[in-house]
Formats: sequence, C-alpha cells, structure tokens
Amino acid sequence: MNALPVSMPATPAESQFGQLITCPVDSLHPHPGYLRHQIMVPASKLSLLTQSGDLIFRQPLAITRDRTILDGYARWQLARQQGRPTLPCIEHNLTEEEALLYIIQHHQRSDGLNDFSRILLALELEPWLREQARANQQLGGQRKGSSNLTDADRLDVRSRIASAAGVSTGNLSNARRLISNAHPQVLQALRANEISIHQASIWLKTPQKQLEQFLLHQNLRSITRKIDTLLNAHSRPVDDCDLDLQRITKALAAMPPEQREAVVVSEVKTPGTVLLLSSALRQALTRQGDLHP
Repeated sequence: MNALPVSMPATPAESQFGQLITCPVDSLHPHPGYLRHQIMVPASKLSLLTQSGDLIFRQPLAITRDRTILDGYARWQLARQQGRPTLPCIEHNLTEEEALLYIIQHHQRSDGLNDFSRILLALELEPWLREQARANQQLGGQRKGSSNLTDADRLDVRSRIASAAGVSTGNLSNARRLISNAHPQVLQALRANEISIHQASIWLKTPQKQLEQFLLHQNLRSITRKIDTLLNAHSRPVDDCDLDLQRITKALAAMPPEQREAVVVSEVKTPGTVLLLSSALRQALTRQGDLHP
C-alpha cells in the first residue's frame, strides 16, 4: 500500500507525548515483525471491540513517522473492516529499534501479545543489543577493535532480550529451542496462545511425538469445553442411561490386555466429579457385550 499524505484534517497539536494528527487508514501499517511472525489479532478481540461502537475509535493510535502502528493494531484492523477513512493518531519520533521496543513493552498487558509472540519480536532486537554491548566494551577500554563479546556480555544481551519481552531467561531459552525445533502446528498454537511455552517444551523432549501430544492436548481441551457446557446446562445426553460407574468399571476390566493398553488416561480440569468415556471406547465396550448399544 502506498503511503498517503497526512496533512489533510485537523491542525497537529504538539505535546511531550508526541504529535496528535489524523491519518488515512490506508496509510498505516503494522510493524514488519507482525507479518514475519504471523502475529494476528484474534477474531474474538475484534468482536469485543465492535461492541464498543464508535467510542473505541476516539482513543488515538500510537504510530511512528513512517506510519508504523505502535499501539492500536486491533483498532486499525477493525477500522479497515468497517471502511473508516481516517483515525486519530499520536506520532512518535522513534528509530526502528526504539519502535520495536515500544511495541513489545506496551503489549505486556493481559489483553496484549502473549509471551511467545513478544519473544519472537524481542529476538529481532538482538543485533542492536549486541552492538550496544560492543560499544560499551570499547567505551570501557575492553578488547578494543574486537567484534567478539565476552561470556558476560553475551549473558547480558540475553538478559536484555528477556527483559524487553517481559519473560525469564529460562522462558527465552525454551522459546529459542521451540522456534528451531517445534512442529509448525505447535508454533502456530504458541502464537495463538493456545498452549504455553512450558507445555510445548515438555513435548519437545520427544520430538517425534510432539504433534501427537499436541493433537491429544487439543482434543482434551475440546472435551473439557463440552463437559463444561453440559454441566452448566445441568443436562446429560438422553442415550446415556446405560452408563453407570459400576458397569463401565467391569467392562474396562474385561477388555483384552492389548486393547486396554491402548486406552489413554488423562486428567481433565473441570468442575464436578466426572468420568469421561469417548465414543470410540464406548463402541469398543459395546462390541464386546459389556455395555448396551
């Protein structure tokens, strides 16, 4: 998209926080890191913003002089969907690295970017932080002319990246390993905040099974939501009259050992006292004659 001039509407108002201007929606754009790392605004967040009506657009977006969005990406997305021509913006005079740091640090709210997405963006600051470390080295008279950092400097750079992202150095290290080794579906789930860095790191210990473990995790989440829906509605399927605990226990005990070993047992965090039976397992027990069809 070509940038459009922004000199049209109201007179800019200078303040210590930046310059207040009005910008054409089509002249604004997300930081390139959003595109590189496929960071998207969840549809649920856009839906929530829609409920606020026009009020949501009265708060100015934060942008740079080249019209990179620093804060207000979701509002910009919604404005594009609604065909709005302009948005109020506060323009900040920042370098590319300062702009990225601003984005990361201003999206550590509960409704902002998740840990993994912030780490993805913060890692783009690594060359800048390394250059700062080298400059500090030379300023202190250490290793003049050398392009290599000491171990202490490398640790300092790692700490600065973690601090910028608002995470621990341990989480940063785990995220680096995931970026290099995790299955694409797992990476997408990390960006979408469907799983935690810690959980995905556990699956990485058996890389050949990580996709299988992720899909099982997704199934369990889906099952939990269904259980919660049933419990909240105080209802139960009409064809479950034959499913009592004693009958199920006896049926499981009567299963051939090779079939019983294939049954997955996992904890589902949900209120109430619930024993879950999958359709596939129920059919298997029915076929062996221990449950009624």
